[in-house]
Amino acid sequence: MRSARIAELLEPFLSNTCHSESGQRPGEEPAVLSSSQLDHISTYIDLLIRWNSRINLTAIRDAEEIVTRHFGESLFAARHLFPATAPVGTAAPGCPAERSSAVRLADLGSGAGFPGIPIKLWAPAIALTLIESNHKKAIFLREVVRSLTLTNVDIQNTRAETITQTYEVVTLRAVEHFGDALRVAASLTTPTGRLALLIGSSQLDEAHSTLPPFTWQKPLHVPQSQSRILLMGAAAPIR
Repeated sequence: MRSARIAELLEPFLSNTCHSESGQRPGEEPAVLSSSQLDHISTYIDLLIRWNSRINLTAIRDAEEIVTRHFGESLFAARHLFPATAPVGTAAPGCPAERSSAVRLADLGSGAGFPGIPIKLWAPAIALTLIESNHKKAIFLREVVRSLTLTNVDIQNTRAETITQTYEVVTLRAVEHFGDALRVAASLTTPTGRLALLIGSSQLDEAHSTLPPFTWQKPLHVPQSQSRILLMGAAAPIR
């Protein structure tokens, strides 16, 4: 897919404010992905479509829908997790400046690599761990990492329950047995770390009831979706 079309499709997801549900503030422009980032996304899409004919990575087959549903949602999370990595002059006033170079991020149940790999493309300095127990999917993730020449990426082909490392950020998206996965995700989070959940709005109450000690921010609605939200929380209060 052409980079210009990818950029056009992703524009609604790259708003400049991290606190507004509707997106950006008046007069602000969306963040602009570099040509290298767009090229990486194009390569990733080609790999995903090619591998999807052999193993079930995603039910979405249309390239443009892959951009909006997978990359758009993932980059929306990246934008809110790491606003300080936005291009100079595009970060919204008042957004917390997260030093991405100091962050270890784990993507639990990574599947086809969402949201973990797009977050890495957005914030290349993070140390990314992709946790995927399915062997074939883990092989695909290794191929993506190799093809995009990504560094500081660790692919754990194991069940998340066996991992003893903890992380400053743990992401979760489209997993089975949501409550159980959420408890595991919480166990992988450092005492001052954060969870970032890309879920349906119907799962909001379950998240709150499963982890009552957590402090949750107000959910952010994913652009172009009626029910998808980004929910961020932490065992310690988020400042």
